[in-house]
Amino acid sequence: MSLEGILESKKDVVLKRWFQHIIDTYPEQTSQFLKREKNPFANPVGAAVYEGIEGVYGELARDLDRERVTPALDRIIRIRAVQDFPPSGAVGFVFPLKRLLREALEEDLRKDRVTEGDLASLDRRIEELALLAFDVYTECREKIFEIRVNEVKARSHRLLQRANLIVEDPD
Repeated sequence: MSLEGILESKKDVVLKRWFQHIIDTYPEQTSQFLKREKNPFANPVGAAVYEGIEGVYGELARDLDRERVTPALDRIIRIRAVQDFPPSGAVGFVFPLKRLLREALEEDLRKDRVTEGDLASLDRRIEELALLAFDVYTECREKIFEIRVNEVKARSHRLLQRANLIVEDPD
């Protein structure tokens, strides 16, 4: 069986553990809710995170196409960028995937269905994924700051208009 096939067979176990790890980065009450609530309408954060990691995992067995994996990463990071996570916390969910995959592939490694070279290749892809996650996080934060600056400018402009300190050009 190919590495892609082996990873596909381990998908449910790895995704469950990875999701659990990500959810555990939230405060306890939030974490409990995200774990318990399965309805995507009642729990859009949990649904987005799970869909995101599912998309990322699907790309991991391949050559990690930036075009295909970025939207999956964006689903997760966009949420974490607006929450109180520092940059390391917002993108740090990528790194435990190395350990989780090694644990899931342990038996396959012992039985020579997976080689050290395969693991090294997966590690490189996860590192690429982490760098890409940081790029996505940076883009999200830049957009947030741009929105805030535009909001402050608009608010200041309205205040100056109300104070009759700005004369509008009729043209």
